[in-house]
Amino acid sequence: MSAQVASPASPASPVSTRRYRFATEVVTVDNKDDPYNAASVPIYQSATFKQKGANAEGEYDYSRSGNPTRTHLENHLAKIMGAKRALAVTSGMSALDVITRLVKNGEEIIAGDDLYGGTNRLLSFLHKSQGIKTHHIDTTNSDAILPYLDPHKTRLVLLETPTNPLIKIADIPTIAAHVHEKCPNALVVVDNTMMSPYLQRPLELGADISYHSGTKYLSGHHDLMAGVIGAKEDSVADQLYYVINATGCGLGPFDCWLLLRGVKTLAVRMDKQQATARRVSQFLEDRGLKVHYPGSRNHPQYELHSRISSGPGAVLSFETGDIGISERIVEGTKLWGISVSFGCVNSLISMPCKMSHASIPAHVRAERSLPEDLIRLCVGIEDADDLLEDLDTALINSGCLLIGDKLEKLSLEQQS
Repeated sequence: MSAQVASPASPASPVSTRRYRFATEVVTVDNKDDPYNAASVPIYQSATFKQKGANAEGEYDYSRSGNPTRTHLENHLAKIMGAKRALAVTSGMSALDVITRLVKNGEEIIAGDDLYGGTNRLLSFLHKSQGIKTHHIDTTNSDAILPYLDPHKTRLVLLETPTNPLIKIADIPTIAAHVHEKCPNALVVVDNTMMSPYLQRPLELGADISYHSGTKYLSGHHDLMAGVIGAKEDSVADQLYYVINATGCGLGPFDCWLLLRGVKTLAVRMDKQQATARRVSQFLEDRGLKVHYPGSRNHPQYELHSRISSGPGAVLSFETGDIGISERIVEGTKLWGISVSFGCVNSLISMPCKMSHASIPAHVRAERSLPEDLIRLCVGIEDADDLLEDLDTALINSGCLLIGDKLEKLSLEQQS
């Protein structure tokens, strides 16, 4: 695998097309080139590879440029993502960094106004260091992008759907159509971390690039850091690979093996997590709390999400109306771990404005209507009744339900 040119997928184990339903394909890893017919793809824990001669360079030479374990992982991910090619890097933010390297000085990015804190931090850095401007828009309104599309300047349109943490939905097909019609050189990029390829495949909806924090649902166990990029076209994939090879952010062989192992259980994990998330959402709504979850029929974009995805996922957020109460809820749970991440087998709870989105200045959070009392829940695979009982205890002990009753009475009085 030469360090001088873009590397194609390994001819020994090419990207295969999906033949079966997702749950079957995700556990079926092609490993036909293994001489020992190993049931699990081997870990090629080697930095370099010996060559047959001075002028006889083999498929691999240096693991920064490529490694057999990484090739197997990337080919498998490309299959389940519906990508022409997938690339594995060291974190989700590394994936976004690689993608934004396609933007030159003078070009622009269009992104949503409800973004992961790390994404917002990187976009701010690009503006300060390289003069690359980002226009933040309300991506729930597909036409909101039209005034900012410039055929000469627009290079990337960056979408999250659902967004993190307000769980807003973007109409990927409509936005992609707008972009491709008015800006032929622009790329539509979707952060699909929250949905995973099991529930949503942006490349099939009109996006040019889809990326994930592999640390989350793809891995599922929070035992590695990884990022995954899927490209619809080889030409785009080649540009992305060039950056990865040049900067040395390709995922190491052991982490590739861990990710390949973890992704096999994606479907069964997500089915369990999603089923419990539906119950948690209903539980909170029944207690009068404002819940943000695309699986709820009360979500303003329930129908849109149902059209572009096959499920609502397992991340939701809710508001209590009081920062102190929210803090007591977060600190009062026993099963819900306080953590900034999501997507693992264990359930997690956090306050985004104090944790994952704290890097966004308070005045910007206010401008974007991000509630300071917001609590985000990331549902795991524990017994649903245990999770609900634990959450119920925290709500009662925090005084939240009393506040909820008062708000409900006030609302009824106002209506009368």
